[in-house]
Amino acid sequence: MTEIGAGTATFFRRATEQMGDLRRQAEGLQQQIASGERLSASSDDPVAAARLRALSRADRLAQVDQATAEDTRQSLQFADDILSTLATQIGRARELTVQAANDTLADDDRALIGAELEAIANNLLTAANSTDNAGRPLFAGDSEGPAYILDASGAPIYAGTSAPAQVDLGDGVEIGRGVTGPEVFNFTANGASTNLIAYVKTLGEALQGGAGDPAVAARGALEGFGDALDSLTRAQTTIGVRVAWVETVQDRQITTSEARAEEQFATGGVDFAATIAELQETLVVLEASQAAFARMSGLTLFNAI
Repeated sequence: MTEIGAGTATFFRRATEQMGDLRRQAEGLQQQIASGERLSASSDDPVAAARLRALSRADRLAQVDQATAEDTRQSLQFADDILSTLATQIGRARELTVQAANDTLADDDRALIGAELEAIANNLLTAANSTDNAGRPLFAGDSEGPAYILDASGAPIYAGTSAPAQVDLGDGVEIGRGVTGPEVFNFTANGASTNLIAYVKTLGEALQGGAGDPAVAARGALEGFGDALDSLTRAQTTIGVRVAWVETVQDRQITTSEARAEEQFATGGVDFAATIAELQETLVVLEASQAAFARMSGLTLFNAI
């Protein structure tokens, strides 16, 4: 009886341990399916856990770089939109100047053209002091203040820095956030250095009586608009190249991010189809073990013991 009793105790203990192991295995598989992660603790696979931590840190740093790249791209796009507006303004100013250069035009009409040119000069000043979606000046370089201010005589003076802010996009890549005011507005007209805002403003004043012969002043100003447009075009090209470069960096960031995601899945992710199949198999074995235990424990021999 003692030997039989000991065998019975061993049977119950082993059966209980086996079913407990199966239940824990099933619970672990269910947790993996719910979380999508193969590892519930670092001790499950220390090497894989260490690699997953490194990939997670890389992801956090990459998110910062991605946000910076997108912010820079948007800022450059804002600048490009303003430059397109400036091109339209230059075209309108030149059109008005062609009209004012006509000797048959009445002085009053020429004065009206001069007033519109002054209005365009004010619009140019406003555009020069535009900011991006974060409130940063687009054409003041690395300065936080306006790109242009007016001196006591009303002449526009560049108040920014000589170079745009440099933005770190990660992986050692830096790029200028935009272009400076002088890159956009400065040009040489009739051998003299000037800027577009002052050029249009001065012409507007000349057509309103500030010049002895306004028609001659208008004809003399026509060539300068071509030079101003050339300067603007160069700035647009610079902005376009930088936008393209940022987009290239963003494409590379996406590719790298996808590669990290694939490695994370391969290292610690769950193959749902295989895991679900394993869970079903484990549950079947557990159910069979429970049924077998119930039948065995109900035998007459066990009842007698």
